[in-house]
Amino acid sequence: MPDGTGDTGRPGSRPDGLTHLDEDGHAHMVEVGAKPITARTAVARATVVMAPATAARVAGGDLPKGDALPLVRLAGIQAAKLTPQLIPLCHQVAVTSVEVTVDVDAGAGRVDIVATARARDRTGVEMEAMTAASVASLALYDMVKAVQRDVRVTEVVLVSKSGGRSGDWHADE
Repeated sequence: MPDGTGDTGRPGSRPDGLTHLDEDGHAHMVEVGAKPITARTAVARATVVMAPATAARVAGGDLPKGDALPLVRLAGIQAAKLTPQLIPLCHQVAVTSVEVTVDVDAGAGRVDIVATARARDRTGVEMEAMTAASVASLALYDMVKAVQRDVRVTEVVLVSKSGGRSGDWHADE
């Protein structure tokens, strides 16, 4: 089992534990073909901060470009499906579902976007969930920029993951 300091025990792995570099230091995609197919889930969150008045317009579907919430959810879903084309060395995963929820707290001027990706595959869906949350937050920015330019995406974080050899993980919040 990899401990971050030594050999991962995988073919082609380096003694220093760097799995995406070959012996000559060149980037390569990690071989996952021998790993078992298991159910995997990952949850990521993006937080978007704006003025309370802008958040109220988001909640009410009252933006110059229209109702942002369906578009934001769709952008996140589409992004998850495109992850291997966007992130170098990311495996194409058999994604079975992507759910994107948007929680608007107008009083606080905060929008939380939570993306949940699921798959049955040999490698995890953390990148799909994080890409979904990231792109959904950018789509929200695009929808509100006519109203407020200084909107901030303040964080994109992995909240949890399950499945695979490393098992379950949850962020300390």
